[in-house]
Amino acid sequence: MSVTVGASSPGQAEHNSPSPEPRRAKPRKRPLLIALVVALGIAGGAWLAHWWLVGRFVESTDDAYLRADDVAVAPKVSGYVAEVLVAGNQAVSVGTPLVRLDTRQYQASVDEAQATVDAREADLQHAEADLREQHAKVAQAQAEEQVARVALKRADDNVRRYAPLTATGAETAERLADFTSTRDEARATLASNAAAVRSAEAQIAATAAQIAQSRAQVEAARASLQQKQLDLRDTTIYSAIAGRIGDRTVRVGQFVQPGTRLLTVVPVQQLYLEANFKETQVGRMRVGQPATLHVDALGSVELHGVVDSFAPGTGAEFALLPPENATGNFTKIVQRVPVRIRLEAGPETQSVLLPGLSVTVDVDTGSARDDKRIAAENRHG
Repeated sequence: MSVTVGASSPGQAEHNSPSPEPRRAKPRKRPLLIALVVALGIAGGAWLAHWWLVGRFVESTDDAYLRADDVAVAPKVSGYVAEVLVAGNQAVSVGTPLVRLDTRQYQASVDEAQATVDAREADLQHAEADLREQHAKVAQAQAEEQVARVALKRADDNVRRYAPLTATGAETAERLADFTSTRDEARATLASNAAAVRSAEAQIAATAAQIAQSRAQVEAARASLQQKQLDLRDTTIYSAIAGRIGDRTVRVGQFVQPGTRLLTVVPVQQLYLEANFKETQVGRMRVGQPATLHVDALGSVELHGVVDSFAPGTGAEFALLPPENATGNFTKIVQRVPVRIRLEAGPETQSVLLPGLSVTVDVDTGSARDDKRIAAENRHG
């Protein structure tokens, strides 16, 4: 009996044969893979094109904070605080009274200075009256001098007329002697009156100098009064800018000296951004380039700004203890350059922004892409 090994029935062979469906599934996946590869290629190409045209010119940093040029309020004069006229976080405008000091001693100083001014003005008026009196005395002395000159002339005429008559015996010697004596007295009187005129004129000069001194004293007294009035006005401290009150440490009854910090006025509507870029990032930055801002406190809200200016040195140059690089243990560290960025946001947006908030900044330096080409053309041109 012979057995054929490996033979099978037709039904069994049909059961053991591989199914054709898996072979037909492979052609269906292939277009999907191709489409996926094409889509990824397009997306990658678009990203690469965007990076080449835009992305490679964008400089970013998260070392950026909102700033405001706040004003520390301090008194110019010393005294006890009588009133605090504002509350913490209160909005104020220019000229709003903030703090008032005790005014009693300064009012007394003003009254004293005013009395001194009045006294000096009285002295000036007295000196001016003396000057007018001296002018009158000079006029009187000059009139008397003129009278004496006329009398002397008449006495001289009499002596000249009677001297020949006395020589011929027509007149007595006694009469001529009388006329001669009268002439001598008239001459002495004229000399005395002339001296009185000179004395009166000299007194005018002295009085004029006294008037000048009195006027100087009046001006000094008025200047002192003005200073006292300024001190009195400085007892009330006003806001020099518009903003909001912060860091209010002043209290009623507190004794303050000139320069004592009382509070701070923050101009919250005049915020700007200070971004500290690495020194390797600022090479293509220019004033006027656009910037995109993301404030951490506002989440995904996108703000815009413009590069306004660059600091004249790195942050290390203005540190309290600048680094001394001429030492033996030098380590090179990438420096940061503060860049000021002007915000382009409306009042409503700026009302929710505060100094000190952290910001992420992207500056588009694409406007400087042709700088090297233009510089090269200028050199070769």
